[in-house]
Amino acid sequence: MANIDAFIHEPRVAYFSMEIALCNEMPTYAGGLGVLAGDTLRSAADLEVPLVAVTLASTSGYFRQTIDAKGRQAEQTDSWDPSKWAVPLGAIVAVTIEGRRVWVGGWLYVLKGHMNGTQPVVLLDTDLQQNDVDDRAITRQLYGGDEAYRLKQEIVLGIGGTRMLQALGFKLRQYHMNEGHSALLALELLRRYAHPPEEVRPGESAYDILRVRELCCFTTHTPVEAGHDKFSYDLVRRVLGDYIDLSTLQHLAGAEHLNMTRLALNLSEYVNGVARRHAEVSRTMFPGYRVHAVTNGVHPFTWTSEPFRRLYDARLPGWCHEAELLMRAACCITDEAIQAAHLEAKQRLIDEVKTRTGVALSMDCFTIGFARRMTAYKRPDLLFSDLQRLKSMARRHPIQIVLAGKAHPQDSAGKQLIEVLHTHMRELSDVIPMAFLPDYDMSTALTLVSGVDVWLNTPLRPMEASGTSGMKAAFNGVPHLSVLDGWWVEGCLEGITGWAIGDDDSFANGDDAEHLYQKLQETILPLFYQDQSGWTAVMKGAITQCASYFNSQRMMRRYASEAYVR
Repeated sequence: MANIDAFIHEPRVAYFSMEIALCNEMPTYAGGLGVLAGDTLRSAADLEVPLVAVTLASTSGYFRQTIDAKGRQAEQTDSWDPSKWAVPLGAIVAVTIEGRRVWVGGWLYVLKGHMNGTQPVVLLDTDLQQNDVDDRAITRQLYGGDEAYRLKQEIVLGIGGTRMLQALGFKLRQYHMNEGHSALLALELLRRYAHPPEEVRPGESAYDILRVRELCCFTTHTPVEAGHDKFSYDLVRRVLGDYIDLSTLQHLAGAEHLNMTRLALNLSEYVNGVARRHAEVSRTMFPGYRVHAVTNGVHPFTWTSEPFRRLYDARLPGWCHEAELLMRAACCITDEAIQAAHLEAKQRLIDEVKTRTGVALSMDCFTIGFARRMTAYKRPDLLFSDLQRLKSMARRHPIQIVLAGKAHPQDSAGKQLIEVLHTHMRELSDVIPMAFLPDYDMSTALTLVSGVDVWLNTPLRPMEASGTSGMKAAFNGVPHLSVLDGWWVEGCLEGITGWAIGDDDSFANGDDAEHLYQKLQETILPLFYQDQSGWTAVMKGAITQCASYFNSQRMMRRYASEAYVR
């Protein structure tokens, strides 16, 4: 049996997430949700907050991205071998799917924090000889397949994961659902804590809903209705069967379809959004629910480049554990030291771009970075709304651009955006050097956020729940340029930590391109090229005002004191 004895002697919080970015070599994540989950666990390890994480093994990964000369994305399987990173669990449990018994095994991965703390991670795996061929594939492809496949995965995660923790002997004080994918765990708890039939009075529920609510907390990440998992009750009956009576399920999850977010909301005592603005939007979407705000953060050590780690270690010892020490960077670190660290990180980016794409960038040229999931609401094409104006700006103040990001295999519009970006690259090539780094992952992200001169974010309001890439940039002294949505509503101090695109008066998006061009042309580019000390002051502002606060150490302390201790 896997050595889990070190983790079952004290009560823990079970942290459930469909994806978790544990390390770059394990493709058990697709994007921001998984990276946030990984940073949560890394900070929990550093702070010795006792969690146990549950996720899917996803042994075929999300996908490996290749881009051809015309900018067309192709996807390849990104398989990995859990036996090289984890040890097999000594228990298997069963869940019922489409009337069949599906066995769930798994792996134990021990995540090690920067401060020598550890957290156990259970990677659920149905690729067992006991299972049918189709059932063995349930935990292979992250976010793959059709709606039925997704529901099967969520059964394995929520119900199978809860049963696995019980089989392994974990003592659990709470269950934390990171997004609605794992909400079926609450149904498993309802069944576990059902009242004996003889104690149920006519008209009363057989389930101890209040007890389950006390055990559960829920973090929602999606500020748009279409982003929440929903399943028709016909599909639920076919796949899940009579696991729980339909009237109870409809009461808790919605009359028309099973809404995983609504299920989690109704069965969680503590609910939070991932930024103040997002919590406001969530309360509007789901009136009647109390939605707290715990703004996301990023793990200090993981997302700080080597040059800045050395700088902080020398001048601000302990910054990894207490990131608020970075507030002293303005007085403790010279402008020359900040610039030297940044130039070293920038050279690493330039070398990476040259190696991977053949594009030669310049150390002296103002570099814009944009990298995130390629989908319509992120508006990766906003910067290219007026190519002639962009060229005109670049002739006066040279610009170079580095892009990256994956489109979901079924998001044809997102794939088309990648092609459009490559078209713009060709159209601008005589004036603006541009590169697209394929197969965006954690390693590429760190190189990008630390090596560019400004980090750009252009989502449609109010569709950015939080966003964390700009927080990563801040740890490396890179200012943020973004619309006022998600975390940037809280983090933007105009001209001090970065710059806003547009204003915060409304959710209007129509003038954002004009505002973006004005800010670049009239403020940012002149500052970069004509006032080095002024530019360095903004770099320091990003560190002292953003990195010191928007970190996962602060976030984890909030969860521990508000969500886990009640």
